[in-house]
Amino acid sequence: MIKIDHLVKHFGDKKAVNDISFTVEEGEIVGFLGPNGAGKSTTMNMLTGYLSSTSGKAEIDGIDIFESPMEAKKKIGFLPEQPPLYLDMTVQEYLDFVYDLKGCKLNRKKHIAEICDVVKITNVYKRMIKNLSKGYKQRVGIAQALIGNPKVIIFDEPTIGLDPKQIIEIRNLIRTLGKNHTVILSTHILPEAQAVCDRIIIINEGKVVANEKRENLSNLIQGNRRFEVQICGPQKEVLSELKSMQGINYVEYLGGADMDSHSFMIESQPGVDIRKTLFYLLARNNWPLINVQAMGATLEDIFISLVDKKPEQEKSKRSKKTQGGN
Repeated sequence: MIKIDHLVKHFGDKKAVNDISFTVEEGEIVGFLGPNGAGKSTTMNMLTGYLSSTSGKAEIDGIDIFESPMEAKKKIGFLPEQPPLYLDMTVQEYLDFVYDLKGCKLNRKKHIAEICDVVKITNVYKRMIKNLSKGYKQRVGIAQALIGNPKVIIFDEPTIGLDPKQIIEIRNLIRTLGKNHTVILSTHILPEAQAVCDRIIIINEGKVVANEKRENLSNLIQGNRRFEVQICGPQKEVLSELKSMQGINYVEYLGGADMDSHSFMIESQPGVDIRKTLFYLLARNNWPLINVQAMGATLEDIFISLVDKKPEQEKSKRSKKTQGGN
């Protein structure tokens, strides 16, 4: 459905997007993540035809966005970070305007009514947009993206500035849209991508550093470093001993468990397996180990690991060069 092939964008000497390639299959909800300045918005603006590329290709349903922009744009519904609303129009006037602007051929009344029902704005259909809450304005922005029933929906930071209830509602709406559309969700909010997306693409410094199904992302971090352990013993003494273990990065008390046992989260240093050391420590103190369970890496762990990997590698290279020159 979407194919990006060796896409590059320069702004002067700066490479905002540096030779990225990926595909999005029909019906997928894909999260497009990266820190500020990583190239997310530049990529989205090229994919939607707002920016030209320095080189490379971007196709929507087999149509090159740079060679046939008008045809490709008919396949796309786009919600930018700031919804393109006319505040002095009513919702009805605005959606009618967008319908005409897109040259939509579907039955106007039925099509707009169906969209309003899906995004739940029927109750504000006659109201001025400027009088709506931010959450409803965001819904109106999504509604305009859906006019013409495009195959691809692209969201750029759709929940910025919303309250927790509105965020949950928009996320549920995105899941609903994913049943009938291909969706790209550009965001830097990690729980959002984890809650909504089937696959995660992470970009950093203009390059793709990860492209995995959500459930496979934890494989990108080498070695499980975090465990939840349940130990029978005096809580303060156990906590003190755990913190004194070699190879430990962090220990946190999680609370009392069954009877006289307590639960702790233990995080080891990179590349260190602390399970044998933990066993011998508890045996010496006659503290029974009731349970030990590996805790999966969170999306935040994976994101930080991948984004920080390149600077660490460059730092190591510079250090070796310096040592070689001494």
